Amino acid sequence: MSTRPGWRVRTGVFAATAALLSAGTLLGASPAAAAPAAIKLTSSSCPDVIQQGQTSGCVTELQKLLNAHGAGLVVDGDFGANTLYAVREYQSSVAIAVDGQVGPQTKAKLYATGGSAPAPINLTSSSCPANLVQGNKGGCVTELQRLLRHFGYPVDVDGDFGPATESAVRNFQSGHGLSVDGQVGTNTKRELYNTDESPSTALDLRSASCPANIVEGQSGGCVATLQALLNGKGQHLDVDGQFGPLTLTAVKSFQSSAGLSVDGEVGPNTKTALYSNISTGGGNGAPAPINLNSGSCPSNIVKGQRSGCVTELQSLLNHHGADLAVDGDFGPATDSAVRDFQAEKGLSVDGQVGPNTKAALYGAVTPPSSPPPGGGYGKILDVAAAEVGTVEGSARANSYGSAVGLSLSTSNYAWCATFVSWVAKQTGASSYRNTYVSGWVKQARAGNYHLSVTTNPQPGDIVAFDWNGGNDYTGGHEHIGIVRTVSGGSSFTTVEGNTGNPNGGSDGVYVKTRSTNSGYDVLFIRVR
Repeated sequence: MSTRPGWRVRTGVFAATAALLSAGTLLGASPAAAAPAAIKLTSSSCPDVIQQGQTSGCVTELQKLLNAHGAGLVVDGDFGANTLYAVREYQSSVAIAVDGQVGPQTKAKLYATGGSAPAPINLTSSSCPANLVQGNKGGCVTELQRLLRHFGYPVDVDGDFGPATESAVRNFQSGHGLSVDGQVGTNTKRELYNTDESPSTALDLRSASCPANIVEGQSGGCVATLQALLNGKGQHLDVDGQFGPLTLTAVKSFQSSAGLSVDGEVGPNTKTALYSNISTGGGNGAPAPINLNSGSCPSNIVKGQRSGCVTELQSLLNHHGADLAVDGDFGPATDSAVRDFQAEKGLSVDGQVGPNTKAALYGAVTPPSSPPPGGGYGKILDVAAAEVGTVEGSARANSYGSAVGLSLSTSNYAWCATFVSWVAKQTGASSYRNTYVSGWVKQARAGNYHLSVTTNPQPGDIVAFDWNGGNDYTGGHEHIGIVRTVSGGSSFTTVEGNTGNPNGGSDGVYVKTRSTNSGYDVLFIRVR
């Protein structure tokens, strides 16, 4: 299984670059011009919405406030790409709409959660100790805290490794199958940066990128957005993209308080209530999404338009691996994402979203029509084997993500565990869904969700691989599939998603020959 970085992997790179910039250590850097004098964001001298492209003392103040939360920006008063990224990072961390625009709510949050922190330093650099522990202070701790907030742990970004940060580290380690010691060593650092399948909160639950009903057991970007919205309504969830018992309780609590049917399922009515009066990051927030094929959307959606059709477009592009602010505004970034998508799908690259582009956008989120659900564990192999030959990036492959609410195209992340989740859903063999191999191993070892570890593999069992060894199935070098045949001894065959095409070409769902004595760890999971 190849490990592909998703958009959130850039946190460390951005932080390290920002740290170098703020320290003025880039080779060949010329002296920076003095930034305009800072102006308080809430004063009448600042616009209602501060956004990319502006240069002023208001931006100077914004950058200082973002740096107080660990952004590590160059304070130059110029709202460029790094400032935009930092704004969106901050909005995500405080559970408000991620649109990159600094409107009244974002301003208020920045002042209400003020602090100061050293510039972040990449945890894997030589400037950071091999093991970060409670009591440490400095930019390495700032980076650690930023990453923990990225995973939904509500720690203060102050550069001080105190008890709250240690508690968050322990919870993170427990949730990712790591040794729980509160120390941030090699494995924990790797997992903090290993976010190729981590959820994005830049999705709209009402768009076609998310299931019509989001329910317990699902995971991914839609669940992360749900958790952020629930927190905006007074709940206190970890934004981890996993719809577990705590999220279920929070959904039911919200439904009760909103006068809705209390069923724990996030359907159209619950989604509408979650978005009602929600505090948005920008001035007016994004318009509600509208299906691109409806009569309310133009035949060709083009650059310069702002509407719910563009909101829907942006959410769909994010489903295919883009990294757009979902703000309903068809600007240069959306135009570029449209062109990239068109090129990838072999369409005419004109930046206009016409009938063919719309069809391709929706093609990847159409749930598979066959095989029908049902059959239990006895049908696991039949369902998996029927998918052999499905190619990565195809509409069929991308539709597997609907089982877990995943928001990315299979061309952009490691999807082997998503394939297993889809098979489990189709057969009803287990209610467990997870995009991480470590999650399947953890639940099997605990005996949850009708999963258990077996040393006597049979066709239809699940098999997990740890290419690095160590038997911990973490670190970004894992794989998972379905046992197809067992020939005795150490040899067996599998059906795997996100695996190499034996005839060359794109990855996909294929039959592979494996062994238990090939230098990597193998764990068999029984589903009963």
